[in-house]
Amino acid sequence: MNIGVPRYLIVGMAAVFSAYHLVLATYTIDIPRHPVPVYVAMGLYALASVISLLPFGPVRMPIWMAAFNFGVVIVITLLVAAELDFARPGGTGYASWYVAASGTLLTITSTRGRHTFAWLGIGFLAVHTVAIVGNVGPAGLFSLGIVGSASWVAVSHVLSTAIAKATKDAQRFAIAEREATDWQAAQEAHVHERQFRLGQTSAMALAMLRQIQDSHGQLTDAQRQECVHLESAIRDEIRGRKLLNDAVRDEVMSARRRGATVTLLDEGGIDDLSTEELERVLNRLALAIHESNADKVIARTVPEGSDVAVTVVGLRSIADRESVALGQDSLEEDEVDLWLEIPRVPAP
Repeated sequence: MNIGVPRYLIVGMAAVFSAYHLVLATYTIDIPRHPVPVYVAMGLYALASVISLLPFGPVRMPIWMAAFNFGVVIVITLLVAAELDFARPGGTGYASWYVAASGTLLTITSTRGRHTFAWLGIGFLAVHTVAIVGNVGPAGLFSLGIVGSASWVAVSHVLSTAIAKATKDAQRFAIAEREATDWQAAQEAHVHERQFRLGQTSAMALAMLRQIQDSHGQLTDAQRQECVHLESAIRDEIRGRKLLNDAVRDEVMSARRRGATVTLLDEGGIDDLSTEELERVLNRLALAIHESNADKVIARTVPEGSDVAVTVVGLRSIADRESVALGQDSLEEDEVDLWLEIPRVPAP
């Protein structure tokens, strides 16, 4: 619960009010018939107040603590009231401090979210005053301060409920704001990504587009094949993402021009690499493609958590020569020409 006031300040004010009742009890200790029960009541009340006002732990009071406070209210009421003469001329004065003390303890209990125990304590005070305390009757609800204690608990109940609701609303608003911020950031990232990809595509295809325009669409077979390579390169920009740098682009294009099929798949496994680490991994990938004579090359990122950043597989197609010699259809099989695991961290 965050109400904009430091917790230690609220605890300090409550401690002052709680201590004030102990001062009143000490000041009127000569009025009760026997002081020992009053001292016991003072000790229990002080213990309950200290436990309830500890400035750490959850704001919502544990059930055992609320039940303990309710029990303390019952005990101190019975102990002190039994030693007072309510028919005494001039009344009991401040000797009936237990009522205000109980109200303060119950108000703390209510403030910390245990309203049921607080109202049970007020109910006990009311019943005890009307039914048990002699010569007082219902008027004692006002003269002894029961109504005042009930008012404090009611105010605490209303305020704490309102503050709890406001806190939940604030938390929901904060979550909604974070979600809106994340959504906006994602949209901006998408826009930036689209603009970057469009820029890359324009830079790669501009020369060929000009050739198509100058030739009015009449392309040679070599130019048509180059268009196919450019289309694959543009697809790499989408599927390959961080698997591409200038060196990888050049080697992939060279491999395709010699007839190889190259597939780059970035599934987000290298997003956590630093610029230097990423450049090392990509340069090693470019070297592997350059040195390979495979007909098919597949490079794929490895999910985070693995020691490997990128796996590279090269396959070479071989023909069954015996089948060719017999005039049967050629059956193609693939054999592994390249198998490479590029680590995230270079070997020492």
